[in-house]
Amino acid sequence: MGKSTLMNALVGAKVAITSSRPQTTRRAIRGIVNRPGAQLIIIDTPGLHRPRTLLGERLDSLARSTLTEVDVIGFCIPATEVIGPGDTYLATELTGLRTTPVVAIVTKTDQGSREQVAAQLASVGALGEWADVVPVSAVTGFQLDVLADVLVSHLPPGRPLYADGDLTDEPEQVLVAELIREAILEDVRDELPHSIAVVVEEMGPRAGRPDLIDVHAVMYVERPSQKAIVLGARGARLKEVGSAARRQIEGLLGSRVYLDLRVKVAKDWQRDPRQLRRLGFYD
Repeated sequence: MGKSTLMNALVGAKVAITSSRPQTTRRAIRGIVNRPGAQLIIIDTPGLHRPRTLLGERLDSLARSTLTEVDVIGFCIPATEVIGPGDTYLATELTGLRTTPVVAIVTKTDQGSREQVAAQLASVGALGEWADVVPVSAVTGFQLDVLADVLVSHLPPGRPLYADGDLTDEPEQVLVAELIREAILEDVRDELPHSIAVVVEEMGPRAGRPDLIDVHAVMYVERPSQKAIVLGARGARLKEVGSAARRQIEGLLGSRVYLDLRVKVAKDWQRDPRQLRRLGFYD
């Protein structure tokens, strides 16, 4: 749907990873937008879907519980994709939340013609009664300020929840783990996107080298055959992924980074409650 890309564009910095695969987001990630007289905290949740694993059930539960905690909901639908039964189902569910305004956001308008965008706006408008309908493009910046103004207009008065200048409340180790997962998702794409989890086990400045941060991380897959895919011939793929991730991590931390990245098998971790807890996916 482009949720994470849209949040990054609104925040003005990369606080959530993105990929071309659905169900990339696995946490409720907060991005903070400071505007004159307002602070907008955007929560990027996992996408609502029909769960096929215990992990999927927990992600779906996380997304639904978040709906009860916010002041306004953004329902994203891409400009060029046909509206299907799932969209209709979610639209009915969201418009049934009478106490929370829902803004329908038509994303990726840069990918469609004016006629396509206009037709999609009409289709989205027919799905339900929305507080507002806003077309945007996170890539070109089209109407991002308009969307932010619309979302802010539905917020109640109150004090700022975060200091001016904060962009997210995600711990650095979590952000680093996500950047590593993004790097491997870009490389394996259709092969095993949902079977990968990353945990940063240790991170900190090297003794006597304050200019260098050591990051020790483990990438978990579910089967030995998947480990072979991630490693590649003589470890070539893992080396490429590590190099790509290290560049992103150095940009995040503003320091040189030594990345020690290993691959382990955690059999069927998406369906194992004990392993899910160990990997940070709690009930």
